[in-house]
Amino acid sequence: MTDGPDDGVKRLRHAFLHHLFYTQGKFPALATKTDYYLALAYAVRDRLLQRWISTANEYTKQGSRTVAYLSAEFLMGPHLGNNLINLGLFDDARKAMSELGLNLDELLYQEEEPGLGNGGLGRLAACFIDSLATLEIPAIGYGIRYEFGIFHQTLVDGWQVEKTDKWLRNGNPWELARPEWAAEVKLGGHTEQRWDDKGALHVRWIPNRTVNGIPYDTPILGYRNNTANTLRLWKAEAPEAFDFAQFNSGDYQGAVNQKIVSENLSKVLYPNDEHVEGKELRLAQQYFFVSCSLQDMLRILKSQKIGIDRFHEKFTAQLNDTHPAIAVAELMRLLTDENGLPWVQAWEITRKTFGYTNHTLLPEALERWPLELFKRVLPRHLEIIFEINARFLEDVRRRYFGDDARVARMSLIDESGERYVRMAHLACVGSHAINGVAALHSELLKQDVLKDFFEFSPEKFSNKTNGVTPRRWIVLANPMLTRLVSSSIGDGWIKHLEQLRQLEPLADDVEFRKGWREIKLANKRDLADVIRKRCGVAVDPSSMFDVQVKRIHEYKRQHLSALHIIALYHRMKSNPNLDVVPRTFIFGGKAAPGYRMAKLIIRLITAIGEVVNRDPAVRDRLRVVFLPNFSVTNGQRIYPAADLSEQISTAGKEASGTGNMKFAMNGALTIGTMDGANIEIREQVGAENFFLFGLTAEEVGSLKAGGYRPADWVDRNPELKEVLNLIRHGFFSRGDGDLFKPLIDSLVHHDPYCLFADFQSYSEAHQTVGDAWRNPDAWARMSILNSARSGLFSSDRTISEYCNQIWKVEPVKVALLSQDDVRAEFMA
Repeated sequence: MTDGPDDGVKRLRHAFLHHLFYTQGKFPALATKTDYYLALAYAVRDRLLQRWISTANEYTKQGSRTVAYLSAEFLMGPHLGNNLINLGLFDDARKAMSELGLNLDELLYQEEEPGLGNGGLGRLAACFIDSLATLEIPAIGYGIRYEFGIFHQTLVDGWQVEKTDKWLRNGNPWELARPEWAAEVKLGGHTEQRWDDKGALHVRWIPNRTVNGIPYDTPILGYRNNTANTLRLWKAEAPEAFDFAQFNSGDYQGAVNQKIVSENLSKVLYPNDEHVEGKELRLAQQYFFVSCSLQDMLRILKSQKIGIDRFHEKFTAQLNDTHPAIAVAELMRLLTDENGLPWVQAWEITRKTFGYTNHTLLPEALERWPLELFKRVLPRHLEIIFEINARFLEDVRRRYFGDDARVARMSLIDESGERYVRMAHLACVGSHAINGVAALHSELLKQDVLKDFFEFSPEKFSNKTNGVTPRRWIVLANPMLTRLVSSSIGDGWIKHLEQLRQLEPLADDVEFRKGWREIKLANKRDLADVIRKRCGVAVDPSSMFDVQVKRIHEYKRQHLSALHIIALYHRMKSNPNLDVVPRTFIFGGKAAPGYRMAKLIIRLITAIGEVVNRDPAVRDRLRVVFLPNFSVTNGQRIYPAADLSEQISTAGKEASGTGNMKFAMNGALTIGTMDGANIEIREQVGAENFFLFGLTAEEVGSLKAGGYRPADWVDRNPELKEVLNLIRHGFFSRGDGDLFKPLIDSLVHHDPYCLFADFQSYSEAHQTVGDAWRNPDAWARMSILNSARSGLFSSDRTISEYCNQIWKVEPVKVALLSQDDVRAEFMA
């Protein structure tokens, strides 16, 4: 007998009521929306567990080669909606809740988003583990279970204010603690050496404190399959949380001091590292999760009765940027000091285990640690790094005889002043594969940032252009578009995004274009409602939604857009009859707490909005909004509503970008430079469907080499001069000419990211954008083609390339275990 069409709904409704009563301890008269969300979450988690247990059983039985993805950030986003999509239960859940008088959308928005990432790096990690499960690849994501995630951003008088992100205040229904798999982590202290009677050196690390890492596991579902991989996040705990003797002696604070100090390791994402204490904590954080993770891999080896000499056969570990690079030294310590392997064998295993993904071209973002600080936190690892470096530089000297400058450049230790450990160099030397994340980025790594390492080991280098998961960024975020596309070409595109190419002929279909435009307008109305509620600004959904949402940073050039808005405002005020298409400029993103210039950029944007939005002469045609607390949740509302995607970083500075992909998938057109993955997006969607402007990376280099004088560019551009004068004279700061002086002075005297050099080209590209917007039908056609040609940018494609070319892993089919199967194992 097969289930009827409503059996799934009935079972889900029954499970929901069960958890409301037995897990939440509530009945409807007392239950809150949070109780309802949690009851539904637990009901869904029950359905994950069968897949999770079945997956673990299959991997253990087969001893499957496993990807260990090491990342300091996992910006997962809310789990409930994504799990309903992947289980195929979204419609059932909506119907079950409706029958109980509840709204599923309201419950979805009750979930506290785990803010365990700062931006693209953490979101990429989340997309990757989604794709690994969807492609049925054995994998574990390893990171930190931060008690407080990236800060909650509010605006006070237009300034960013950071508030604590208490994402765990209502508990986390998706995780299971595994205290039985805790790992002990050493910190500080000193080392002792001894030689045995065979002449072998043995080193013992005597720490001054230890911390326990407690794993918290979250199942990560594949789309419509039986695979549920694991995201394992580590929480720091003191070995002894309470000193009873100190408490009895009256030292109440001292009795819990060890607990406080230990738990700081997993307390907050990226502590402010402007001070030495912050730097020390951040290094300790990175080592903490890496050590826990590698120890966990050794535990798995032992449980599966696999010899330690086969570590690299069982695990392939990817370093997501330099944050986990200390793993190279830690694996060497575990193999040599703890397990007695000779150095040469341990080094061979280590190199074959690790791959390194570089995510930045900015020299200041390549992590390095002062030697004194490093030695204080990780004395044994500094010794190991010295040994790695000595052996490596022997090879460099032999290869490049007499080239002392190259030896100094490639050393793992920066000797040019205060001595530093170069973590990117450690990652390069200790990995068998090094990759960039977009075609231009990978080439620039080889030509500039990692040039010496490329010339030394060119076979290590490859490109793996980033991608994003269509399950979250189209299916969940844009359900109306999902229905339209699936009704037109079937739903195979959800796992094979290249099938969106089948939409291309429909770009010329009048009815399809009409339906496409109606969906975009509906999404814009939803976002307009959010903006009205959160910002108190009414925006016109029929206006062009021109959107720039990402981390606030000078190289991303949100202030270039701000200068253009002022120029546009100046034109409209100077000529009230000027024909300008109505635009709503929408910004979002967080500035690092210690990044004063980025905070000033936010203040400039909000100040422009305060003036423009109150001016009756332009407010029907021009609106400026800064939507606070940009997050995955907010992104799911913003990307589907965007008409124009601003990707305007200085060419040669953005590694890839992934927001540009999410916009394109949802039909936004891009205005952008030839930077990062913009280049590949333009190649895919067609130059005629992309608004290009600005200098290329080569032209930026030539401009700076020739002595770039930004003030000269101001003198040649009267409109730019007027824009700067308006800011200088306090027009956007209530007469305070000093408020934005640091920002303007930096631009006029330095302009490190070439805003002035690109200003005119950017302004002209926006004129082209306006001309295109005037033809709604042609714009809709371009929008459809942007989405139809975005298949390359699925993270499924990216992960397939990693699997085939770097990790050498194969899919593993998972058969579902039943309770009867488990019972039979006990009987056997």
